[in-house]
Amino acid sequence: KFDEFLKLYYADMETRLREHTMRTKKYIIELKILPYFGQKRINDIKAADIRNWQNELIKQGYSPTYLKTINNQLSAVFNYAVKYYDLKGNPCAKAGSMGKSKAEEMNFWTKAEFEQFIVAVQDKPASYTAFMTLYYTGMRVGELCALTPADVDLVGHTITINKTFQRINGRDVIWPPKTPKSNRVVTIPQTLANCLKEYMNKCYEIQPDDRLFPYTKSFLNHEMLRGCKKSGVKKIRVHDLRHSHASLLIEMGCQPLLIADRLGHEKIQTTLNTYSHLYPNKQAEVAAQLENVMNGATVPNGSQMAGVANL
Repeated sequence: KFDEFLKLYYADMETRLREHTMRTKKYIIELKILPYFGQKRINDIKAADIRNWQNELIKQGYSPTYLKTINNQLSAVFNYAVKYYDLKGNPCAKAGSMGKSKAEEMNFWTKAEFEQFIVAVQDKPASYTAFMTLYYTGMRVGELCALTPADVDLVGHTITINKTFQRINGRDVIWPPKTPKSNRVVTIPQTLANCLKEYMNKCYEIQPDDRLFPYTKSFLNHEMLRGCKKSGVKKIRVHDLRHSHASLLIEMGCQPLLIADRLGHEKIQTTLNTYSHLYPNKQAEVAAQLENVMNGATVPNGSQMAGVANL
């Protein structure tokens, strides 16, 4: 039966995946997949059964990206059965997928919107500094929560990102970064360096290896909502500050490779796929520069692209 095969699948995956990744996988499978397929024999499940299951989920109004995630988890189980237990084929492949891998619309703030928001959270130094850091570095929330004073170079104006934080079952866990490229050193503007210095001076007897922001994502979510209500700025997720930073860099004229390095993307294609809809606005500028080249005019040099530390 499907639920019996899951025990084999889980036992193997638990030795190969991070604890948080495994918990997410189990949560999705046991909530959205197991109730439908649990008592069916795994080699009796056909493409028609997959289609019926998909239709039931689609009717429940889940987002296209979540539907895609759920479908991927079921397909992964069948792929495992095909590869290691000689199942003849993956019925998900024949049934086709559901949902979309990428959201249709990305929420982010313009610089003006962020400035309106940040004034509203000035009353709490931790919140103010955390959101300033997220917006002007583009780091992930887990990376922010894992930062220590030792990671911040106020003289060199850099932040070293080499770990990430998660809370699992009430237990605080520091993990290695998401990917090798996530190990990076990010330059910061002087204003952010001053902000971090002032904040650290207020942290009572903080040690070099203490967490600079000893909070969780739920705390930041709450503070984000408070700031949005107080300022009147449209609501976005804390993670969307990462997109807001990328949007700011694109508007500044930064190249995709620089943005990929700054965000810690493993492949530049990830950057291009994620933010491709923001680049069309730059096409007119590219055309104008090409016209200058063709007519022998001076082409803007790279110095204007190198001013990330002067945001």
